[in-house]
Amino acid sequence: MEKNIQKRIAEKLRFYIVQSNPLQHAKKLKDSRLGTYRFRIGNYRVVFDIDDQGNITILIILRIKHRKEVYL
Repeated sequence: MEKNIQKRIAEKLRFYIVQSNPLQHAKKLKDSRLGTYRFRIGNYRVVFDIDDQGNITILIILRIKHRKEVYL
């Protein structure tokens, strides 16, 4: 992954995490085998899980891939 894309993803994740309700920017995935939620950042998807209380105190990133590859 190119450095400029990595930087963009990191900046956007920081933005999401400081929001009062970061899940408003996320989409719940239908197939939870890949993860529970995903953030869309341009053509990339960040698939993640949240803790048992529904908080994003620790963001567990499961995969970051181009949208054509992320759900394979």
